[in-house]
Amino acid sequence: MDIIKRLDTPHKRVDAVIDTDAFNEVDDQFAISYLLRSADRINTVALYAAPFSFPHINTERGMEESFREINLLLDIMNIKKDVFRGSTGYLPDESTPVISEAARDLASRAMAYTAESPLYVIAIGAITNVASALLLNPEIAERTVIVWLGGHAHHFGKTDEYNMRQDIAAARVVMSSAAPLVQLPCNGTVSAFYISCDELRCRLLGKNELCDHLAQYVIEAMREQEGKDWTRVLWDVTAVGWLLNEGERFMLSRIEKTRLPDYAGNYEGEPIEKPMRYVYHINRDPLMNDMIDKLTK
Repeated sequence: MDIIKRLDTPHKRVDAVIDTDAFNEVDDQFAISYLLRSADRINTVALYAAPFSFPHINTERGMEESFREINLLLDIMNIKKDVFRGSTGYLPDESTPVISEAARDLASRAMAYTAESPLYVIAIGAITNVASALLLNPEIAERTVIVWLGGHAHHFGKTDEYNMRQDIAAARVVMSSAAPLVQLPCNGTVSAFYISCDELRCRLLGKNELCDHLAQYVIEAMREQEGKDWTRVLWDVTAVGWLLNEGERFMLSRIEKTRLPDYAGNYEGEPIEKPMRYVYHINRDPLMNDMIDKLTK
């Protein structure tokens, strides 16, 4: 099946996994909740805990905290799903996988799918687990479509973006692989998808336990802005939104050649021949309304 055809938004209910650094920021929880509340269109078959790190937290702890956060959210929503621990470190190079439950599961699970009916892989963190699965079993490239929130927009300049810079080797593995790739760049594209303090308080707080949990996450994270108007970007939601983007109602994208990141925080000057789908505009209000409608049910 032609790779460009596989990069079309699905027009039927599909199976998906989500690879998430769920404890890293406040937006992963919204993305996971939106995904699970979109079960009429997306059947979530597994969730993977992705690694992340800061000076005060190493990759192993970041992954473990994400694993716990995923399970906490599932408990709040009273939903049972397979959840797998991911890698405890980043790729040492572009040839060596980091073995984990998540990488092994994806390398095996994707073999039940085909190019005509692929498994969609929603990745909203460092893409270590997905790259490792591709290195473990390159055959899954023909059976998956990878939707990744990573890097910055091509016009933005440097692409020193958190998800990408944590594991550039993994980004290069995934982006240069035979797997169809949808890229949602952060600054310059997805940065348009923000929620305001008034929306959180008026449209989410008090609606149900899940909405209270999600809204309080953001409000606590923005506590230093108390008494002022503020907005917070919910980056990761857009990766889920792409799978629901029939008729381009939530975002605009185009097919173009793939631009790989280098190890200095830039895109390489010349793209490779592999075609990818590049999201360049977010229709903020329709996507926000759809997410809030589903969360408040």
